[in-house]
Amino acid sequence: MVHAPSWRVLAASLFLVVGAGCASAQNAPPPSKGPGHAAIASANYLATNAGFEVLGKGGNAFDAAVAVSSTLAVVEQQSSGIGGGFMALLHRASDNRDVFIDARETAPKAVDMKVYVGKDGQPNRDVSTNGPLSAGIPGEPAGLVWMAAHYGKLPLSVSLAPAIRIATEGFQPDARFLGTIDDRKDVLARYPASAAVYLPGGKVPTAGWTLRQPDLAKTLQRLAAKGHDGFYKGETAKLLVDASRGAGGNWTAADLEAYQAKERQPLSIDYKGYRIVTAPPPSSGGVAIAEVLNIMSGFDLAKLDLAHSTHLTIEAMRRAFRDHNEYLGDPDFVKMPLDMLLSAYYADGLRATISPDKATPSDLLPTSMAPEPGMHTTHFSVIDADGNMVASTLTVNLEFGSAFIAKGTGVVLNDEMDDFALVPGQPNAFGLRGALANAPEPGKRMLSSMSPSFVFGADRTAVIGSPGGSTIITQVLEGILAFIDGKSASEITAQKRYHHQYLPDRVDVEAGVFDDATTKALTDMGHVLRNRSPWGFMNVVTWDHRTNKLDAASDPRRPSGLGKVQ
Repeated sequence: MVHAPSWRVLAASLFLVVGAGCASAQNAPPPSKGPGHAAIASANYLATNAGFEVLGKGGNAFDAAVAVSSTLAVVEQQSSGIGGGFMALLHRASDNRDVFIDARETAPKAVDMKVYVGKDGQPNRDVSTNGPLSAGIPGEPAGLVWMAAHYGKLPLSVSLAPAIRIATEGFQPDARFLGTIDDRKDVLARYPASAAVYLPGGKVPTAGWTLRQPDLAKTLQRLAAKGHDGFYKGETAKLLVDASRGAGGNWTAADLEAYQAKERQPLSIDYKGYRIVTAPPPSSGGVAIAEVLNIMSGFDLAKLDLAHSTHLTIEAMRRAFRDHNEYLGDPDFVKMPLDMLLSAYYADGLRATISPDKATPSDLLPTSMAPEPGMHTTHFSVIDADGNMVASTLTVNLEFGSAFIAKGTGVVLNDEMDDFALVPGQPNAFGLRGALANAPEPGKRMLSSMSPSFVFGADRTAVIGSPGGSTIITQVLEGILAFIDGKSASEITAQKRYHHQYLPDRVDVEAGVFDDATTKALTDMGHVLRNRSPWGFMNVVTWDHRTNKLDAASDPRRPSGLGKVQ
């Protein structure tokens, strides 16, 4: 077990209220009555429609979440699937309860860090991102079963029906799906079951191709019929283990049998009269968002121009990501100094290190132990007629995860082992550097950036999240701030983005996020700005309590998404 440095720690209870604003978070409870209609925003119109189909059969937001998740596992496999995991934030209106479901993958018992290190001592990215050794034990099936059993109203056979039907009858993948097959074709071709599904005739399919997945349909049917045991025991489990070990993997039946989804208390942050409920560890996102907001609460940003308010936000991001790299991991394995990281006093100290008009080089901060942020995760948001809410972020890590389909199952295995600090201090595929707190151990959950969040205000509520690797944290942060500033769901998803993650020491900027004067001012302060292509696939639902109106929006950068109110 890894222990954090010798500060007092708080690891047993993760329900943390962080004082960051001028008004009490208790002034912003959710309304006692639901909106009377529903809204869903997801990355694919088939998934959004599946959620509404299940609502129409008497389900609630949690049943709809099962339908959306499982349908995304069929139609958006480059980003999520039942061979991966998820983190979901749930709000149950009947008792005003917020709960976090941790269905993150775990390391198999036989995990060996030496396997992931090359002869040069550097991470072996081929092993950690491709094939069965890159895969953690999946958590999504267990999480869906748990959500349905403890919060839903309908049996799994109803909630999984749309996904089973689409897998059986087929669908026509969109350009993004086909483009990802092309990106990963060389690795997909290594594995016969993967090539058989995605490379018909040995070639990348073109527009108009219908993808049918009978093996995946049967796997989902076993899950619907037998629940948890339908995936983690019996026929599916045997097929998964045999396929993994047959291709050089190290899974065992005991690894699958031991997997359990977990409920955890979410973090609750008070900022400027809003109550923000977000993800606890093993997500790093909520802690980082809380740190940034705590630091920013001490600045009067309204009195500053855009360049200086952005400078201070970037500096807060820099410090939060430094702590992300050093301290955070699976709370069942690691003692984290959360009371320190989330305290107003700690934020005061960090704030004092920020110059009002000069960037702090990351290498001048006390050290802790990069590629393009990816789109290999997905998020959806739901509010139902009764006011139940779900913010869920799902992933297989990189595009098509490990690119390895377990023969006979249709299941694409994740490559989440790369999210561990396999070589402490060395960057993973998203440029994040981890310490021993996130080193792999049998049964341990790897650290995640997934940050599904709720924002409760006196007049408005938001359900928000996004994919994007390490940029998830800054996307959600910027989305929360935009919502607090009064922006609509469509304005939040469409706004231009910027991102700093401590290392590499640069600010990634989307074209058009800053005008020329702001860009020059930030550069003059010492910030290194790097233009890059648009990122993110944010899906947001908002609820205006004054008009009782719901609004839903999917990121306009990705036309396959659908935000829908019904």
